[in-house]
Amino acid sequence: MDTQRAGLVPRLVMQPGVPDFLDLPWDAPVGDWAHHRLVEMPTGIHRHPVVFVAYPQGLFAIKELPRRFAENEFAVLDSLQDRTRRCARPAALVSRPWLDHREEQSSAVITHYVPHAFPFRNLVSGDGFGPRRGQMLDAVAGLLVELHLAGCYWGDCSLSNLLYRFDAGAIEAVMIDAETSALYPSLSEGQRLQDLEVMRENLAGEMADLAAAAGEDIDLADLQLGDDVISRYQGLWDELNQELVIARDEGYRIRERLEKLNDLGFCVDDVIIEPVEEGSLIRLRTSVAGRSFNADRLRDLTGLAASENQARVILSDLHYFLARAGAVTETEKRVGAVSWLTRSFQPMVSKISQEWPGGDPVQGYTDLLHHRLAMAKERGSDIANVEAFASWAATGFPGFPLGD
Repeated sequence: MDTQRAGLVPRLVMQPGVPDFLDLPWDAPVGDWAHHRLVEMPTGIHRHPVVFVAYPQGLFAIKELPRRFAENEFAVLDSLQDRTRRCARPAALVSRPWLDHREEQSSAVITHYVPHAFPFRNLVSGDGFGPRRGQMLDAVAGLLVELHLAGCYWGDCSLSNLLYRFDAGAIEAVMIDAETSALYPSLSEGQRLQDLEVMRENLAGEMADLAAAAGEDIDLADLQLGDDVISRYQGLWDELNQELVIARDEGYRIRERLEKLNDLGFCVDDVIIEPVEEGSLIRLRTSVAGRSFNADRLRDLTGLAASENQARVILSDLHYFLARAGAVTETEKRVGAVSWLTRSFQPMVSKISQEWPGGDPVQGYTDLLHHRLAMAKERGSDIANVEAFASWAATGFPGFPLGD
């Protein structure tokens, strides 16, 4: 450590509810730290130095990079918090004013550690990637669609800049790197296509690198991964931006359109109806927001936080509970939701946290529900949670089946 810099205090811009991070040795590069708050966590390959620190408030990732990139990443991640849940949450921006702003160590971005998530490179290089390939394509395509709807040009989508976590029977992709990103009111088609091309080239290069590292022939590398992401992206983008021309008396088709978008997990901001020709027909357009329809509904009814597909599965369990209880009015449903929380969800999640070898108890609950449904179908009658848990544990805590 440079003794002339010992004790220097950096400039920090912090989000509410985070530590001040002033007990960390900011007078040295993070790669030279030997500090009691440092912890080892799974991480992928990064362009810049990354370390993890533990505080009572939680785990945090610290990435060093030149100041203009750090400031841009912090600003983009901060703005994205109101537009999507599928990106890292910023905690603080750190500047070392005694260093040249172009130096790697001049600044750092601190983000909340993404719970129950793993580097995407681990997924595509593992034995289970084959069955999960389709899930991975949907996850990355869905994330890019959501970012583009939010006006975010990523500029560097790659396996190294993505995390994944299990989301009921699907995979959720999370953006963790935004140093090259930019936000606009909306993206042009050219900007979207350019972002997709960057992703395609990045994924092809990374898959080739993984094949070489494994000693495999380059011909065996999954070089089509990016092209297949683009194919699924385009299908989803076209679906979300579809315009319908319908007769004025076909109002039911408006409801069908909204239900289809909600089934895809997307919230609808606005429904725009315009006359066509002489008023005998109307054009229907929808303005789509984030992919959190079920997660928002679950949080509204119960206060629970879950990923979109987890929320979809859990809401089905809640609605079944309410139907059996005869809850019809909104008041009855909200009272019933409290009963479901205390009698069904919380006891099972507590048991799962103690006995299930997985990491995310909410994911464990969705796995249990899937197992319970399979038992009920086989028996032809309802299965109590306690009995379902015993069977689930006895069979090795199976999750959702793999596949496309």
